[in-house]
Amino acid sequence: MKYKRILLKLSGESLMGEQSYGIDNARVLQYAQQIKAIQLLGVEVAVVVGGGNIFRGLSAEKSGMDRAQADYMGMLATVINSMALQNALETLGVYTRLLSAIKMEQICEPYVRRRAMRHLEKGRVVIFGAGTGNPYFTTDSAAALRAIEIKADVVLKGTRVDGIYTADPEKDPNATKFDTLSFDEVYDRELNVMDMTAFTLCDENSLPIIVFDMNKEGNLMKLMQGEAIGTLVK
Repeated sequence: MKYKRILLKLSGESLMGEQSYGIDNARVLQYAQQIKAIQLLGVEVAVVVGGGNIFRGLSAEKSGMDRAQADYMGMLATVINSMALQNALETLGVYTRLLSAIKMEQICEPYVRRRAMRHLEKGRVVIFGAGTGNPYFTTDSAAALRAIEIKADVVLKGTRVDGIYTADPEKDPNATKFDTLSFDEVYDRELNVMDMTAFTLCDENSLPIIVFDMNKEGNLMKLMQGEAIGTLVK
């Protein structure tokens, strides 16, 4: 395997499948199967899931809600998604631990960095819920922060697009895909990879990012085997 320890970032919207809201159990199970396949080969896997399929803090703020309150509600949505992924993984016989940045002792462990790293060393898939535990930070920022804390080799951003393009490929048919980019090129071209806080964290800590299509079955395994899938930012 090319990577020993990874941080997989999944958007909340990706869990919707073909639905317009909520969680598509078939899609979550598909993700769980891909995670199990690489975990069985010795890859240590940590996951951060967004909450946009249930609640999005920025959208709520625009409609008049207090931003901090809206962000906390969004954090709770990420825990719901994390529990769905945890359930799918455990259905497949994968040992997991859900660690939350907001204390919810009845359903998950509080986030402690050393505990998270110990779970990974023991071969458990670790899911980080509730973002960073602070308002005004996205789950992209949480993914970058947790990846740095646990000393992950790479951040894998699983999306429904197969990489980074010059423009939105769903809107511009002439958009061309990048295979590799430097952090400086992303800044200069103003490409939308992750939010700027998350991106800067990865840049400052020399943590590579790969943006790839998680919905195409087998892509995660191909990445672990060293195939050039998606777009690498380094």
